[in-house]
Amino acid sequence: MEHAIVSREEWLDARRALLKAEKDLTRHRDEIARQRLALPMTRVDEDYMFDTSVGPQTLADLFEGRSQLLMQHFMLGPGWKQGCKSCSFMADHTDGMNKHLANHDVTMIAVSRAPLEEIKRFQERMGWRFNWVSSNGSSFNYDFRVSFTPEEIAEGRIHYNFGEWDMTGEEWPGISAFFRDQDGTVYHTYSTYGRGVEVMMGTYGMLDLAPKGRNESSGMAWVRHHDRYDQSSG
Repeated sequence: MEHAIVSREEWLDARRALLKAEKDLTRHRDEIARQRLALPMTRVDEDYMFDTSVGPQTLADLFEGRSQLLMQHFMLGPGWKQGCKSCSFMADHTDGMNKHLANHDVTMIAVSRAPLEEIKRFQERMGWRFNWVSSNGSSFNYDFRVSFTPEEIAEGRIHYNFGEWDMTGEEWPGISAFFRDQDGTVYHTYSTYGRGVEVMMGTYGMLDLAPKGRNESSGMAWVRHHDRYDQSSG
Protein backbone atom coordinates (compact mmCIF):
# COMPACT_ATOMS: atom_id res chain seq x y z
CA MET A 1 0.00 0.00 0.00
CA GLU A 2 1.29 3.45 -0.93
CA HIS A 3 1.74 5.90 1.94
CA ALA A 4 1.05 9.58 1.28
CA ILE A 5 3.71 11.99 2.50
CA VAL A 6 2.12 14.76 4.59
CA SER A 7 3.01 17.33 7.23
CA ARG A 8 3.13 16.38 10.91
CA GLU A 9 -0.14 18.27 11.53
CA GLU A 10 -1.92 16.39 8.73
CA TRP A 11 -0.56 13.08 10.05
CA LEU A 12 -1.93 13.88 13.54
CA ASP A 13 -5.37 14.67 12.10
CA ALA A 14 -5.40 11.35 10.22
CA ARG A 15 -4.15 9.45 13.27
CA ARG A 16 -6.83 10.93 15.53
CA ALA A 17 -9.51 9.94 13.01
CA LEU A 18 -8.17 6.39 12.97
CA LEU A 19 -8.04 6.35 16.78
CA LYS A 20 -11.79 6.93 16.89
CA ALA A 21 -12.30 3.90 14.62
CA GLU A 22 -9.91 1.83 16.74
CA LYS A 23 -11.84 2.72 19.91
CA ASP A 24 -15.10 1.75 18.20
CA LEU A 25 -13.53 -1.59 17.29
CA THR A 26 -12.33 -2.12 20.88
CA ARG A 27 -15.82 -1.49 22.24
CA HIS A 28 -17.30 -3.84 19.64
CA ARG A 29 -14.72 -6.51 20.48
CA ASP A 30 -15.58 -6.16 24.17
CA GLU A 31 -19.26 -6.63 23.35
CA ILE A 32 -18.50 -9.77 21.30
CA ALA A 33 -16.47 -11.10 24.24
CA ARG A 34 -19.45 -10.46 26.52
CA GLN A 35 -21.74 -12.37 24.17
CA ARG A 36 -19.21 -15.21 23.96
CA LEU A 37 -19.14 -15.50 27.75
CA ALA A 38 -22.94 -15.61 27.75
CA LEU A 39 -23.07 -18.64 25.45
CA PRO A 40 -24.72 -21.70 27.02
CA MET A 41 -22.68 -24.86 27.65
CA THR A 42 -23.34 -28.40 26.45
CA ARG A 43 -22.25 -31.47 28.39
CA VAL A 44 -19.71 -33.78 26.75
CA ASP A 45 -21.20 -37.25 27.22
CA GLU A 46 -18.81 -39.19 24.99
CA ASP A 47 -16.01 -40.99 26.87
CA TYR A 48 -13.16 -39.76 24.71
CA MET A 49 -9.72 -41.21 25.38
CA PHE A 50 -6.44 -39.60 24.37
CA ASP A 51 -2.94 -41.00 24.08
CA THR A 52 -0.58 -38.76 26.05
CA SER A 53 3.01 -38.74 27.26
CA VAL A 54 1.80 -40.07 30.64
CA GLY A 55 -0.50 -42.73 29.20
CA PRO A 56 -4.19 -42.86 28.24
CA GLN A 57 -6.23 -39.95 29.59
CA THR A 58 -9.83 -38.82 29.48
CA LEU A 59 -10.92 -35.36 28.40
CA ALA A 60 -11.36 -34.46 32.08
CA ASP A 61 -7.76 -35.55 32.79
CA LEU A 62 -6.44 -33.10 30.20
CA PHE A 63 -7.49 -30.16 32.39
CA GLU A 64 -4.53 -30.97 34.69
CA GLY A 65 -6.54 -30.00 37.76
CA ARG A 66 -7.77 -26.66 36.39
CA SER A 67 -11.37 -25.78 35.56
CA GLN A 68 -10.80 -24.46 32.02
CA LEU A 69 -9.26 -26.07 28.96
CA LEU A 70 -8.30 -24.48 25.64
CA MET A 71 -7.44 -26.84 22.83
CA GLN A 72 -5.80 -26.21 19.48
CA HIS A 73 -7.05 -28.66 16.87
CA PHE A 74 -3.68 -29.07 15.15
CA MET A 75 -3.68 -30.36 11.57
CA LEU A 76 -1.41 -33.41 11.74
CA GLY A 77 -2.98 -36.55 10.32
CA PRO A 78 -1.70 -40.13 10.57
CA GLY A 79 1.32 -40.67 8.33
CA TRP A 80 1.96 -36.98 7.66
CA LYS A 81 5.66 -36.09 7.45
CA GLN A 82 5.10 -32.78 9.24
CA GLY A 83 2.33 -30.68 10.71
CA CYS A 84 0.43 -27.96 8.86
CA LYS A 85 2.65 -24.87 8.57
CA SER A 86 -0.21 -22.52 9.49
CA CYS A 87 -1.07 -24.59 12.58
CA SER A 88 2.65 -24.54 13.39
CA PHE A 89 2.61 -20.74 13.06
CA MET A 90 -0.20 -20.73 15.63
CA ALA A 91 1.58 -23.17 17.93
CA ASP A 92 4.76 -21.06 17.90
CA HIS A 93 2.86 -18.67 20.20
CA THR A 94 1.70 -21.27 22.74
CA ASP A 95 4.72 -21.81 24.97
CA GLY A 96 4.98 -18.09 25.69
CA MET A 97 1.31 -17.92 26.71
CA ASN A 98 1.14 -21.10 28.74
CA LYS A 99 2.77 -19.87 31.95
CA HIS A 100 0.28 -17.03 32.14
CA LEU A 101 -2.72 -19.17 31.19
CA ALA A 102 -1.85 -21.86 33.73
CA ASN A 103 -1.68 -19.27 36.48
CA HIS A 104 -5.13 -18.04 35.51
CA ASP A 105 -6.84 -21.45 35.83
CA VAL A 106 -6.55 -22.29 32.11
CA THR A 107 -4.79 -25.30 30.59
CA MET A 108 -3.77 -24.97 26.94
CA ILE A 109 -2.95 -28.05 24.85
CA ALA A 110 -2.91 -29.25 21.24
CA VAL A 111 -4.62 -32.35 19.88
CA SER A 112 -4.08 -34.15 16.58
CA ARG A 113 -5.29 -37.37 14.98
CA ALA A 114 -1.74 -38.57 14.27
CA PRO A 115 -0.38 -41.30 16.57
CA LEU A 116 1.53 -39.99 19.57
CA GLU A 117 4.93 -41.14 18.30
CA GLU A 118 4.44 -39.10 15.11
CA ILE A 119 3.38 -36.07 17.15
CA LYS A 120 6.44 -36.38 19.39
CA ARG A 121 8.77 -36.61 16.40
CA PHE A 122 7.50 -33.36 14.92
CA GLN A 123 7.25 -31.63 18.31
CA GLU A 124 10.88 -32.43 19.04
CA ARG A 125 11.90 -31.00 15.67
CA MET A 126 10.03 -27.76 16.38
CA GLY A 127 11.27 -27.46 19.98
CA TRP A 128 7.83 -26.96 21.52
CA ARG A 129 7.16 -27.80 25.20
CA PHE A 130 3.35 -27.59 25.41
CA ASN A 131 1.26 -30.71 26.01
CA TRP A 132 0.23 -32.27 22.70
CA VAL A 133 -1.99 -35.35 22.71
CA SER A 134 -3.32 -37.81 20.17
CA SER A 135 -7.00 -38.50 19.53
CA ASN A 136 -6.10 -41.38 17.21
CA GLY A 137 -8.59 -44.23 17.44
CA SER A 138 -11.44 -42.07 18.75
CA SER A 139 -14.17 -40.06 17.04
CA PHE A 140 -13.11 -36.84 18.77
CA ASN A 141 -11.72 -35.00 15.73
CA TYR A 142 -14.66 -36.04 13.58
CA ASP A 143 -17.20 -35.03 16.23
CA PHE A 144 -15.60 -31.60 16.55
CA ARG A 145 -15.57 -31.19 12.76
CA VAL A 146 -11.84 -30.82 12.23
CA SER A 147 -11.25 -34.21 10.56
CA PHE A 148 -13.25 -35.61 7.68
CA THR A 149 -13.82 -39.07 6.27
CA PRO A 150 -13.01 -40.04 2.67
CA GLU A 151 -16.76 -40.28 2.05
CA GLU A 152 -17.32 -36.70 3.21
CA ILE A 153 -14.42 -35.43 1.12
CA ALA A 154 -15.71 -37.28 -1.96
CA GLU A 155 -18.96 -35.32 -1.77
CA GLY A 156 -17.03 -32.16 -2.65
CA ARG A 157 -18.32 -30.23 0.37
CA ILE A 158 -17.76 -30.62 4.09
CA HIS A 159 -19.58 -29.34 7.15
CA TYR A 160 -17.04 -26.98 8.71
CA ASN A 161 -17.21 -23.71 10.66
CA PHE A 162 -20.92 -24.31 11.41
CA GLY A 163 -21.90 -24.45 7.76
CA GLU A 164 -21.22 -25.94 4.36
CA TRP A 165 -17.64 -25.49 3.14
CA ASP A 166 -16.73 -25.58 -0.55
CA MET A 167 -13.14 -26.62 0.11
CA THR A 168 -12.44 -30.16 1.24
CA GLY A 169 -9.57 -31.91 2.95
CA GLU A 170 -8.69 -34.49 5.54
CA GLU A 171 -7.89 -32.03 8.35
CA TRP A 172 -8.89 -28.46 9.20
CA PRO A 173 -7.92 -26.12 12.06
CA GLY A 174 -9.90 -25.00 15.05
CA ILE A 175 -9.80 -23.98 18.70
CA SER A 176 -12.19 -25.36 21.33
CA ALA A 177 -12.89 -24.38 24.93
CA PHE A 178 -14.15 -26.61 27.75
CA PHE A 179 -15.19 -26.21 31.38
CA ARG A 180 -14.89 -28.86 34.09
CA ASP A 181 -17.30 -28.72 37.02
CA GLN A 182 -16.29 -29.66 40.55
CA ASP A 183 -17.88 -33.08 40.10
CA GLY A 184 -15.69 -33.74 37.04
CA THR A 185 -18.38 -33.18 34.42
CA VAL A 186 -16.96 -31.62 31.26
CA TYR A 187 -18.84 -29.07 29.17
CA HIS A 188 -18.08 -27.75 25.70
CA THR A 189 -18.37 -23.96 25.80
CA TYR A 190 -16.97 -22.65 22.52
CA SER A 191 -15.28 -23.53 19.24
CA THR A 192 -13.96 -21.34 16.47
CA TYR A 193 -12.75 -22.28 13.00
CA GLY A 194 -11.63 -20.65 9.76
CA ARG A 195 -10.19 -17.18 10.36
CA GLY A 196 -11.36 -17.40 13.97
CA VAL A 197 -8.13 -19.25 14.74
CA GLU A 198 -6.19 -16.02 14.10
CA VAL A 199 -6.75 -15.33 17.80
CA MET A 200 -3.65 -17.51 18.37
CA MET A 201 -1.56 -15.66 15.78
CA GLY A 202 -0.05 -12.83 17.80
CA THR A 203 2.45 -12.23 15.01
CA TYR A 204 -0.41 -11.05 12.80
CA GLY A 205 -1.33 -8.43 15.39
CA MET A 206 2.17 -7.02 15.21
CA LEU A 207 2.26 -7.17 11.40
CA ASP A 208 -0.98 -5.16 11.35
CA LEU A 209 1.00 -2.34 13.04
CA ALA A 210 3.94 -2.53 10.63
CA PRO A 211 4.14 -0.09 7.66
CA LYS A 212 3.43 -2.82 5.08
CA GLY A 213 0.84 -4.63 7.21
CA ARG A 214 0.41 -8.34 6.52
CA ASN A 215 1.80 -7.83 3.01
CA GLU A 216 0.21 -11.05 1.74
CA SER A 217 -0.41 -11.73 -1.93
CA SER A 218 -2.08 -15.12 -1.41
CA GLY A 219 -3.07 -15.68 2.19
CA MET A 220 -0.52 -17.43 4.37
CA ALA A 221 1.65 -18.64 1.47
CA TRP A 222 4.59 -16.72 2.94
CA VAL A 223 4.53 -18.65 6.25
CA ARG A 224 7.08 -21.42 6.79
CA HIS A 225 7.82 -23.79 9.63
CA HIS A 226 10.11 -21.68 11.81
CA ASP A 227 13.08 -23.94 11.08
CA ARG A 228 12.60 -23.55 7.32
CA TYR A 229 13.04 -19.81 6.93
CA ASP A 230 16.14 -18.44 5.27
CA GLN A 231 18.41 -18.02 8.28
CA SER A 232 19.86 -14.81 6.85
CA SER A 233 16.46 -13.13 7.35
CA GLY A 234 16.07 -14.19 10.98
